[in-house]
Amino acid sequence: MQSIQANNYLVHFNQNAYEALNTHLKENKYSNLFIIVDNETNEHCLPKFLPLLETDLTIEIIEFESGEINKNIETCVEIWNVLTELGADRKSLVINLGGGVVTDLGGFVASTFKRGVDFINIPTTLLSMVDASVGGKTGVDLGNLKNQIGIINVPQMVLIDTDYLETLSQSEMRSGLAEMLKHGLIYDAAYWRQFLDLKSIDYADFDELIYRSVEIKNEIVIQDPTEKNIRKALNFGHTLGHAIESYFLESETKKTLLHGEAIAIGMILESYISLHKNLITAAEYAEIKAAIKNIYDDVQVEENDIEPILELLIHDKKNEYGLIQFALIEGIGKIKINQSVENKLILDAFEDYKS
Repeated sequence: MQSIQANNYLVHFNQNAYEALNTHLKENKYSNLFIIVDNETNEHCLPKFLPLLETDLTIEIIEFESGEINKNIETCVEIWNVLTELGADRKSLVINLGGGVVTDLGGFVASTFKRGVDFINIPTTLLSMVDASVGGKTGVDLGNLKNQIGIINVPQMVLIDTDYLETLSQSEMRSGLAEMLKHGLIYDAAYWRQFLDLKSIDYADFDELIYRSVEIKNEIVIQDPTEKNIRKALNFGHTLGHAIESYFLESETKKTLLHGEAIAIGMILESYISLHKNLITAAEYAEIKAAIKNIYDDVQVEENDIEPILELLIHDKKNEYGLIQFALIEGIGKIKINQSVENKLILDAFEDYKS
């Protein structure tokens, strides 16, 4: 597969990725190499990766506990301390091997350590391949508030090897699929239609679907690297989805949702809002709702859950001047950004989701 040119870095695929990495290591005089993993990728992905690495550099492995709950500033402090103790300097290289939590947190750690050291992202989940690895966003959560602390800073390169997907559960695969569905809904109607009948998808050709998803996100980010305009389209399903994800993460009585599971709910809710703002037709909404519910189990959102979910919207990083901003679809394959939505319509959307 041909590499994709992003903003000041390349996204490489499969075997070409390791050739690009090893060439980069030969051409740059790094002092040492640090690989950041979580306990899952340390066990399942690192043994595959290390034999493909061609370098005489001293390699140190830094591991933290997996899960969104550990994507916080406390984990960053622990890793900064380890980097310091192990002699990391301005010429060190950090490789982040893992899912979105690893690439988000590891990118932030590298971007802020000694005012910034080089890093490379190797996403190992479907979600991180099509979303977290592209666009330069790094950061951590603040309590239960998603991605409140961070900066935009691009890696030296991104390596996507779909063999890592063999380590994933079906639920993790569905989580990543949500972002791919979103890319079709906001940008490419023909791409969306490929997912309407999942039984017809040839998973031997899944690499092509991933490649197109990376292309779509990259095409949007290149136009608007710092999210002042069109990049806000990528927030479709995330305004309500992130609030739901945060609420379920914090609740002692709710089962924690995977990111894609929450975004799937958010896409149904925000499609309903799009319908009632006359941006999509009833037929389009029915198609979207049916397709998503065909893939994802219904999640029970009780009446007393909705108010605290709405309160979390106030803290959404996408808000401007105290106003909650939505990116809504304007027909399948197009987007309308900076949309304000009254609370009643949001409540109606939750009610419709249950039906």
